[in-house]
Amino acid sequence: MAIQLDPIRATAQRIAASHGLDVVDIEFQGGTKFRTLRVFIEKNAEERAKLAEANNEELPKGIPAERLSGITHEDCALFAQDFGTVLDVEDLIPGAEYTLEVSSPGLERKLHKPEDFDRFQGSLVKLQTFAPVSNNRQWHGRLIKFSNGVLTLDVSAVKQKGRAKKAPAEQSVDIALSNVEKANLVAEI
Repeated sequence: MAIQLDPIRATAQRIAASHGLDVVDIEFQGGTKFRTLRVFIEKNAEERAKLAEANNEELPKGIPAERLSGITHEDCALFAQDFGTVLDVEDLIPGAEYTLEVSSPGLERKLHKPEDFDRFQGSLVKLQTFAPVSNNRQWHGRLIKFSNGVLTLDVSAVKQKGRAKKAPAEQSVDIALSNVEKANLVAEI
């Protein structure tokens, strides 16, 4: 029996909103016995703004609070308890055995929606395209702009995979969001 993720995602977002959280992503993996539902959450925009205001001096240098998820273990535990109860009562996952994992999206979080690319402008990203752009499908650079469905990456400071050891021919590259197969942030530590 196939699992329908849309009703699970809607329920997760409803529960998350009651806790001042947003659902970033949901993954369901596994076979009959070892099934796992992973839910990645973060503080919603209003809660992140409060966090930034309260902890402005304590944030790591150069990292705006808007880019942090702000999630604590307590947030994950409270959400997991409430969401797990609703999943079981509404029987959204047929069958008795599954594992629910709730966590922050992490430092190298996936970028899915246009809002993600808009929010993380100025960050290092690694992405893969469906079709080659300038004879390359793997890109690593700083997301300098996102507008009208087009990402602009500054690739000058990062060595690209598959490139010769000489300097890249272009300093920046434009990639249509519709051509992005997968994208992740790159941690800058």
